[in-house]
Amino acid sequence: MSTVILLRHGKSTANGSGVLAGRTPKVGLDDTGRAQAAALVERFAGVPVAELVVSPMLRCKQTVAPLAAAQGLAKLVEPRLSEVDYGEWTGRELKNLVKEPLWRVVQAHPSAAVFPGGEGLAEMQARAVAAIRAHDARITAEHGDHAVWVACSHGDVIKSILADALGQHLDAFQRIVVDPAAVSVVRYTETRPFVLRVNEHGGDLAGIVPPPPKKKGRSKKSSSDAVVGGSTGR
Repeated sequence: MSTVILLRHGKSTANGSGVLAGRTPKVGLDDTGRAQAAALVERFAGVPVAELVVSPMLRCKQTVAPLAAAQGLAKLVEPRLSEVDYGEWTGRELKNLVKEPLWRVVQAHPSAAVFPGGEGLAEMQARAVAAIRAHDARITAEHGDHAVWVACSHGDVIKSILADALGQHLDAFQRIVVDPAAVSVVRYTETRPFVLRVNEHGGDLAGIVPPPPKKKGRSKKSSSDAVVGGSTGR
């Protein structure tokens, strides 16, 4: 299967205000977020991105816009990668939300958390993982096992995808950190995913790009076997 770079959107105006933006419309990037988005062009210079799949939220579209322009890519909007529907929590200040009884459930037992008037975190994980795996299978079929693609989404959404890839229960997903504009990388294979990077902010991404097929029209299927003793790199 192909390789997916999970990109969290850059720092938004809500990130700096202590408000849970959720699906509030027209929440865009702040100055820091715009600089983070612009920096992606150089960072992805050694990565031939096959496709850009993006949450419908404005902050995600703004994050990938410079990269899309630089590599001549269209943005494919995927509603299943949208932010968590926090329901009645949307737009509220985090300092007040920590006083809610549900806050402890979100922290300690997130698989049981359902936001009032919104969705449950387990429901969010199911739709996000299904979207990633479906697009990965489609992109592999269209571009080959060596293809690399980008999915731009949100912190909790990406954490839930990583938890699935790591074989962790959703109740452990709060142990994963995903910062604004950070990338995490997963390569799916026939029997298991390989998590190549988590919450990375800098460095060359060219190392995660699989080599192209040696012969035109023929591509070696990605192995599902782990390297005994650890990867030797490229």
